[in-house]
Amino acid sequence: MHRVFVYGSLKRGQPNHPYMTDSRYGKAEFLGTAVTVQKYPLVIATNYNIPFLLNLPGQGNRVHGEIYQVDGKMLEFLDSFENIPTMYQRTAVELEIKMADEKEKLSAGSIMEASVYSTTTYQPDWPSLPTYDNYDSNGDHGLKFMLREDRKWASVK
Repeated sequence: MHRVFVYGSLKRGQPNHPYMTDSRYGKAEFLGTAVTVQKYPLVIATNYNIPFLLNLPGQGNRVHGEIYQVDGKMLEFLDSFENIPTMYQRTAVELEIKMADEKEKLSAGSIMEASVYSTTTYQPDWPSLPTYDNYDSNGDHGLKFMLREDRKWASVK
């Protein structure tokens, strides 16, 4: 089993979260919420308004997200879904637990490590984009996330 920190469209209530709960892709168990110990720039970029965590530790904000324990099948799916290594890279990140499922024996304030899909393969202007501490596709930023199945039609129009 592997621990994965999600901060964008895979979080609960976000457009891609159904992948996390679909057993065809493997198993993902919600462990709790957390925030990165270090600051990172979380930006929304591309014509599709995709959230990216730039692998620039010390810049940006402490980023809020969710921790999941996933099996090998789900990890393999997520690696493919996140287009490893071209678009994102899976790296280790230290997290401060904010809220944890009691049965997981994690306590608020404790520190743990998990994998995160961050990127070093970003456009030169991305570090100057606005940064966020918590992603919501329906947030005040007005940058609505575009699902993959809708992208092909957007490029045709």
